[in-house]
Parts: sequence; C-alpha cells; structure tokens
Amino acid sequence: MYSPSARLLEKYANVLINFALNSGKGIKKNDTVYLVTQTPGLPLTKVIYRAILESGGNPLLNIIDDDFKLLHLQHASRKQLSYFPDKYYRGLADEIDHWVRILADEDPMYLKKADPRKIMTHKKSMKPFRDWLDKKEDAGIFTWTLCLSGTEGQAKEAGLTQKEYWQQIVQACFLNETDPIAKWKSVMAHMKRILKTINAMPINKLHLKAPHTDLWITVGEKRKWLGGSGRNIPSFEIFTSPDWRGTQGTVFFDLPLYVYGNIIRDITLEFRNGKIVKAKARKNEKLLLEMIKQKNADKTGEYSLTDRRFSKINKFMANTLYDENFGGKYGNTHLAIGKSYHDACSAEPSKMSVEEYARLGFNDSVEHTDIIATSDREVTALLKDGSTKQLYAGGEFQI
Repeated sequence: MYSPSARLLEKYANVLINFALNSGKGIKKNDTVYLVTQTPGLPLTKVIYRAILESGGNPLLNIIDDDFKLLHLQHASRKQLSYFPDKYYRGLADEIDHWVRILADEDPMYLKKADPRKIMTHKKSMKPFRDWLDKKEDAGIFTWTLCLSGTEGQAKEAGLTQKEYWQQIVQACFLNETDPIAKWKSVMAHMKRILKTINAMPINKLHLKAPHTDLWITVGEKRKWLGGSGRNIPSFEIFTSPDWRGTQGTVFFDLPLYVYGNIIRDITLEFRNGKIVKAKARKNEKLLLEMIKQKNADKTGEYSLTDRRFSKINKFMANTLYDENFGGKYGNTHLAIGKSYHDACSAEPSKMSVEEYARLGFNDSVEHTDIIATSDREVTALLKDGSTKQLYAGGEFQI
C-alpha cells in the first residue's frame, strides 16, 4: 500500500486551508471549518486539522464510516430515511464559515448494495441543510472545497496502482511545485483573463458539436461564467448555469458516470424545450431514468468547459471531482442535470428571490450530477447581434 510523504500532505493541506477556502484567500483567524472525511482519509485529515489550528481556525470534525452509512441505507424505513434533525443542522449551518470535504472511498462501489431509490430519498431529506448553506454562500459568508485522498480501491477501479493514482493528485494540485499556492494563483490569473473576456461577450446561445453530439444551450439573462474560486481542488473548469429552458438537441458522454453505487456507461441525452425527452445508456439505463425522474432532474443545471492547458490530469480517475477536470488531449466538457448555481447570476444575491431565480431559468433540484465527455469538440457562441465566435476547439479556449 502506498502512502504519500508527510511533506506532500502538508503542502496539500496548505493549499486547501490557506488558498482554496475564502475564495483563494485562505481562512481567517477564528473561522470555523467543518472538516468531513471518510475513514480511509484520516491520514490527510489529521494534517488538514493541524493546518486549521495553525492558521487560527476552529475545526469541527465529522468522520463518516461507510459501513454505518450502508447499514442505515439497507435497514432504515422510508420514514427513517426522510428524517431530518432540523435543530442540529440549523445550528451547524449557522456555526460554520467553511466546509472541507475529503473524498476517500475505499470501495467506490460500496453503495451498490443499497437500493438507489433509498439513497435518493435520504439525499432529498438533506436539502434544507444545503439550502441554508447556499444562502450563506450567496451572502458571501460561507465557502467550501472538495478534495481527494487516493485509496487502493479507487486506484483499482481506475486501473491504476495507488502510487500512480496519487501521482495524478500530485500533478493536478501542483504539489510537486516548490510553492503550490503560487502556482495555483498563476493558473487562476490565466483563467480569470478568459473569464473577463467571455463575460464581456454578449452571448445568446452556445452550439456544441462533437461525435454523436449536436446541442444548443441558451445562456440566459443576468448570467456570468465562473471558475478559479477554490471551490474544488483541483478545479480548472470554466462554467455557468444556463437558462434550462433553452437546451435543445442531443449530447453524448463517453466517460463512465459513478453514481448511487453504480456505473452508468455511454450516456446519450436528448433535450427538447429544455427537458430531457430521451435518455439512453449502454449500461444501467434504468438507474439513469430513475435519477432523471426526480423533481427537476430532467433539466440542465450547469454547463462547463476545461482547457487542457491548465489541467495536468491525463488518466481516468473513476471520480467525478477529477474526471470533470480532465485535461488530456482535448480537455473536457460536462453538463450537470439538476440544480443550478446561484452564483452564476450577475445580479446582487441579496436582491434575488427564489421566484426571481426561477423566472430567469435557474433550476432547483435535490440532484446535481455532472456527466462528462472528453472527445474533441467545437463550441461556437451565437452573439446577440446574430454574429458567431468560436469559443472552444481542440481542447482549448479560442478567446
């Protein structure tokens, strides 16, 4: 079994606590950081815990044991799965300033033993907690990040040794650099230049052309593109939450989707008037259809592009956090079904109501699942004056 060095883990923790949180600025003294990990991630968690203390923060630790999670999903009644301890989570949402979530599945397929419908029911019960945190994030008083601690089981699922798997993490997070945070700031500065250009473009629609794909996306009113905020480490995606009502056409995804303890392969979605009217998959199509049946999960919540010049990830990782940031030969594009991001709205969040977000075509759902394609693609922007501009080709932004 491979174990990364103490120095490497210290660099990793420093990036997470002193860069990723607080939108690239790191935590402030007396900030409360909710630190959540699965048990295999404990070696990294201990180093992050120390980094929080050394930076003057207050850690709140939650350790998830996958055996107990599976036990609950297998044996709880529908009523028990829907149970939501309101006062507990209300207090937690009020208390925390930041959230660090360490992904560390020893067996990426352990939830296969649970009924996916029960997983969805339990997930739905937690929506109020996520809504409270979303409101804090909209107000600029809450940030979060995800990271990955490579396990032997994850590496095996991806067809890599554990050392090879960790090497992808090292490359992706610039942990082989003398000063990883300086490197992150350099990359983020480049991404922000692209964001400045794309946000200044009066884009009406996007046209995505790729193998088995011909898709139109309406960007929508009061939209902005996002990226480089520290949410997710690594994160090289440039994305927005489009007006779901304007999605039209067909899109194919070549990367396997790991969801609800199962793998769905070779997904094709057909949209008409913003809704999925046909969904196909070579493997686990029934699960795909069940997922889409959830309220508003048949609509688009996010559209994203990753530039291959930024991302050093060049292996399939069997993990959405890394696969949605795949660099490789052609970068990647991914589309999320379900919930939109409110911070993709250019209006002042304090002046926006739930009804106003809905009027602008921001989707609301318990689901938010990213589905990824890595094949070569061209993305053309149709501007409001009727002219066109090539936005992306050959795995790179063309602006």
